[in-house]
Amino acid sequence: MTRTRTAGVVLGVLALTATACGGSGGTAAGDGTPVDGKTFTLGIGSDPGTIDPHMTVFSVAIQLDLFLYDSLLGQSADGKPVAGLAAKWDAPTTTSATFTLRQGITCSDGAPLTAADVAANVNFVGDPANKSPIAGLTIAPGTKATADEATRTITVTSGKPDAFLLRNVGSLPIVCAKGLSDRKLPAKGESGTGMFAISEVVPNDHYTLTRRKDYTWGPGDWKAEPGLPDKVVVRVVPNTTTAANLLLSGELNAAAINGPDRQRLEARKLFHADYLAPLGEIFYNQAAGRPGQDESVRRALTQALDLPQLGKVLTNGAGKPSQGMITAEPKVCSGDTVTGNLPAHDPAAAASALDAAGWTKGADGLRAKNGKRLTLTVLYGTQLGPTMAPTAELLQQTWKSLGADVTLKGVDSPGLNQALFGTGEWEVSLGPVGFALPSQLVPFVSGPAAPDGTNFAHVANPAYDAAVQRAGSLPGEASCPAWNEAETALVKRVDAVPYFDSVVPTYGSGAKFTFSQGSLMPSSIRMLAK
Repeated sequence: MTRTRTAGVVLGVLALTATACGGSGGTAAGDGTPVDGKTFTLGIGSDPGTIDPHMTVFSVAIQLDLFLYDSLLGQSADGKPVAGLAAKWDAPTTTSATFTLRQGITCSDGAPLTAADVAANVNFVGDPANKSPIAGLTIAPGTKATADEATRTITVTSGKPDAFLLRNVGSLPIVCAKGLSDRKLPAKGESGTGMFAISEVVPNDHYTLTRRKDYTWGPGDWKAEPGLPDKVVVRVVPNTTTAANLLLSGELNAAAINGPDRQRLEARKLFHADYLAPLGEIFYNQAAGRPGQDESVRRALTQALDLPQLGKVLTNGAGKPSQGMITAEPKVCSGDTVTGNLPAHDPAAAASALDAAGWTKGADGLRAKNGKRLTLTVLYGTQLGPTMAPTAELLQQTWKSLGADVTLKGVDSPGLNQALFGTGEWEVSLGPVGFALPSQLVPFVSGPAAPDGTNFAHVANPAYDAAVQRAGSLPGEASCPAWNEAETALVKRVDAVPYFDSVVPTYGSGAKFTFSQGSLMPSSIRMLAK
């Protein structure tokens, strides 16, 4: 049984979650016999920055945190909740839930985990004063929790109705007491409740973790089996060709490889676990004074793009058109919110629409309105693989021919985070976001805008907000029609442009593992004899 945390992940930034898709194939460059005492080395494309699980939405940070911090609940392959830190749970309404802790849980510093500690985690994220970026993602602002130490029970009252309250609260990574009183500790991966404890941090190079011998509570009915690594080294390897070489030499045991380097690994028949990622997404900055504030500009820029062609370049021909922004399996809500709702490819109509909106071409071929050029800074995540740059270049070429002055800016995860949630100095972002639940998208496309909130594109869509309010008052699957209506409203108004998904394989050498919700599950790792 492996655990899944349902927090959202930018794949470039949000710890957006993706779909476990269909398992694995190939061999793992080992004879298949599990062996103890080994070190598992995982390659990641970018340094995670802070690894405080309550203060990050990076996918790379969430992956690292899975080794260090457990949550109250896990999830089975069919989407059912299983025991995590909690042995029992209940959510009788969309605003109330209770969790009863397992016996004998200890922290990485040896202290016992108490119900009060868990309640304090919920209260920290739920307090708007703490500005947690996952507030609204897993814990609604204003959510409060109380503890009964005698029964080890935590009672949660949500700050607003939540159709997926049990899964959302149950997925919150739990930090121990010392880390709650000193946030510098979880920022370095300390004060954890997970299977591993941090032992060395070298930013932009590697993170070393040591397995806790006192860890016995597992996810679901988990128990220690042969092949679990004694240590984990997470190496920052930004270049995917380098990562592929390290896999082939055995210096890495696992790394996600997207792009032409996959062919070499497939030829060697390396084991891989795959997931479906919403890799192709476009967001326009709608802050005051930015061209994207005008829906007609967003629509025209999108209409100028040949999105299927962009998708083929982005996924190296291995993707498929998006049908929604939630790709994680098992899907809680089925349906297609994208097909027929984005502007159809028509460069001539796009040019005419910009003319009508007042953006006219000058003698230099560049468009301007009221003396201000149509200038676009386009961000793309370098950690997402080698296909991001040519995709951005194709987009740049298309928009230049339309009359825009386009500057590309390749940034790593921390750089993308700083631009989207900090400086706001961008017009277009190609950094995709991915979530397990539609409710987790809400704070990123509504509510307070960055830097005061996580609404990084400054979206204000009344139809989306109204559908979200209806969805939040309905439990579970009953809320799905309203969630689909909400997402459709985003796509129709070009507040989000999901256009292509990609199957992203994580290859294994000398080890096997399983993926769930876009992350490698620590409890599933099995080191193999050579």
